[in-house]
Amino acid sequence: MELKERSKLKEEVKWDLRPVFADVSSWETAYAQAKQAVNAAGRAAGTLGRSAGSLKAGLDTVYDALEKVQRVYLYASLLKSGDNGDSRYQEMFARAMNLYVSLSAATAFVDPEILSIPEQTLEAYLSGGLLEDYRHILGDITRSRAHTLGEREELLLAKLGDAAQIPDDCFTMLESVDMRFPEVRDENGASRQLTHGSFAAFRESASPEVRRQSFEKYFGEFQKYINTWAAMYGGSVKLDNYFAEVRGFESPCQRALFSSNVPVFVYDGLVSSVRRGIPLMERYLRLRRRCLGLEELNAYDLYCPIVEDVQWKMGVEEAKALVRQAAAPLGGEYARLLDRAFSERWMDLYENKGKTTGAFSCGVYGVHPYVLLNFSGRLDDAFTMAHELGHAMHSYLSDAHQNFANHDYRILAAEVASTVNEVLLTKYLLKQETDQKRRAYLLNHFLEGFRTTVFRQTLFAEFEREAHDLYQRGQALTAQSLSALYHRLNAEYYPGVKAHPLQDIEWARIPHFYNAFYVYQYATGFCSAVAIAGRILETGDAGDYLRFLTTGGSMYPLDELRIAGVDLTKPDTVDHALEVFGKTLEELETLLGR
Repeated sequence: MELKERSKLKEEVKWDLRPVFADVSSWETAYAQAKQAVNAAGRAAGTLGRSAGSLKAGLDTVYDALEKVQRVYLYASLLKSGDNGDSRYQEMFARAMNLYVSLSAATAFVDPEILSIPEQTLEAYLSGGLLEDYRHILGDITRSRAHTLGEREELLLAKLGDAAQIPDDCFTMLESVDMRFPEVRDENGASRQLTHGSFAAFRESASPEVRRQSFEKYFGEFQKYINTWAAMYGGSVKLDNYFAEVRGFESPCQRALFSSNVPVFVYDGLVSSVRRGIPLMERYLRLRRRCLGLEELNAYDLYCPIVEDVQWKMGVEEAKALVRQAAAPLGGEYARLLDRAFSERWMDLYENKGKTTGAFSCGVYGVHPYVLLNFSGRLDDAFTMAHELGHAMHSYLSDAHQNFANHDYRILAAEVASTVNEVLLTKYLLKQETDQKRRAYLLNHFLEGFRTTVFRQTLFAEFEREAHDLYQRGQALTAQSLSALYHRLNAEYYPGVKAHPLQDIEWARIPHFYNAFYVYQYATGFCSAVAIAGRILETGDAGDYLRFLTTGGSMYPLDELRIAGVDLTKPDTVDHALEVFGKTLEELETLLGR
């Protein structure tokens, strides 16, 4: 079935952006005001070190500009996400992006100027209390002293920001707008259109032939452009290495983790712990092969449910009710916020032509968050809704309790809030379900969460690390070298799965790789969420977790997570999650044995 044009969808299934701006005309007015605010921020140069009062005034002006620019940018970004092919939205987004770059250039003086203030003088400024709202930010800037360049160099790097987005922009346009997929025959022999969204459903088919056909046709389209994908990703890796080198970091990984004050040993510790769990994964894959009745397990057999005759369809309204019920342990305020998300159209629900694939949540300070979905009527879509609403509630509560300068939490903390909701939904469904096949289906679904989020994202993390290391060692990043690396890692993480040549190019379809060293946080977030959700259900007390959700960016994420009872500097959290994986696997083995 051909995807609908966005204009053909009913308004009630699309997000309502009017709380951000009433219309495009209002956006234009705000754009002009934001441009003036950027100019005002630039005029604060040379004033920050005069006194505590001048430092506060300068930072107030800078963050006022950032808030105005951010709202203008997010509105354009949300419009474009709804239809990437609309030239009006492309133009608005490009202008907003340019304004962001202008702001970066205009405020390039901030960090060098603050760092030119003697540390004792800065401490004296802070002791007066006037700068309390900026205490964490100023401490973070001071921490980056060794990696901050002079004002001229910072200005040049800021001006490079727009061009540095080109690999990511090219990926989005090719993957979301220009690519076209052939039709696939479903289980009944009917021809259906293959899309990014429908591929997720096809690979869960009970028919091995449908799984194989959709896999080969989907990845076959990526194969057609494999050298282009390699050039785009290679360009992104080169930029990552460039920025790390000019800022004096040992590696792009260290630079990426530095912003959240996460030691590289946390990243490496995740990889080590998950690799120790590979024998459990091998055991799970053997169970999957046996349950599917296959002589060999192929890459396209990894996503279909292993329990026969369970068709878990899920409508949007049913998914909303389910998410609300599962989140009940989080209390009344959380439930009321979910009700607002449903009634006030915070969510954009269905796939349409040109719409950004996948799902995301986007907070808009001073308004409320927005959630993009591509709902296709499966149980997985309810889990995706729960996940993105976890992000949304985190954004709302942080915005409500923090000023603009401190509202924006780091990704390491973000992936916890989303996954706590998924774990609570799993536990709720298991508690309610008495049908043995459906229970087995849910246990399998939970195990798949571990496979796709802990094991798979850690595989991705290793791929990113090694791809960047290859370039650092002077090796070319070609389609062949990247595919060979991905092939080896798949063989190590999924022992016993038959290699398929098209699986080797899966790296080409992962958008997160253009935001390097991001994906490991999905794995740490899942492991943290397993611990937090378990504790909430055992004790009936969500107080610490809810306090964690209000911290925004006022602390470093490792410190915020300690409020919720998680310490990622130790292996305990990941090791505990793998123990839960093992126990869940044992329960499923026993259930299927009966």
